Amino acid sequence: MNSQSSVYRFLPLKKSSKLWIQSKYRCNLFQSDEKNDVDEHTAYLLENLKVNDELNLHLHIRNYNFDGKFPRNSKKLYLPNSHWIGYEKLLDIDCKFLILRNDRITNEEWNSFIKKWMTMETNQNLEYLELDHRDLDIFRDRVLYDIPHEMVDGGVKRILKIRFNQTQAISGGIDIRRIDGKTATFFVNLTSPIQFFAMSIH
Repeated sequence: MNSQSSVYRFLPLKKSSKLWIQSKYRCNLFQSDEKNDVDEHTAYLLENLKVNDELNLHLHIRNYNFDGKFPRNSKKLYLPNSHWIGYEKLLDIDCKFLILRNDRITNEEWNSFIKKWMTMETNQNLEYLELDHRDLDIFRDRVLYDIPHEMVDGGVKRILKIRFNQTQAISGGIDIRRIDGKTATFFVNLTSPIQFFAMSIH
């Protein structure tokens, strides 16, 4: 394991227990058993944790209204269990690379989020957003219905930023533009073992 990486594994702790936390370049959080309620300790950890680059949160939060605050200096955030991530929490996340799985954000809320992003009201540092697989045409009809956008021909290939600062040749997609001139391209990645839907900003 990289000397600048940390792995925290949650065990059942007493309420009086204290966690000693230090700043790390990369941090992975796991729990020993999904049955354990780790909400309280997760909130404490996130409040005190400083991660300079990447935070991977492999935890099962029980409370849908969980109010944990993500470290502001984290550049990359991976949340494979995102069922507690709603619209307001999304607006509160300030990072460059964000991967969500099974979030509870509705199509109307995604519509509102994109409008706020376009007017630079939220998530200005975002460079890449990855979600569960979804159909591009359905996303256009249900989310982008009143948002100016451009369908890019499938024969057009562009090198776009993907997860964790990598790049990949992407065919087609849907473009929207922010008021400062930046473009966000929505596309479906079918080349990896796990198909996903993404928004890449360039």
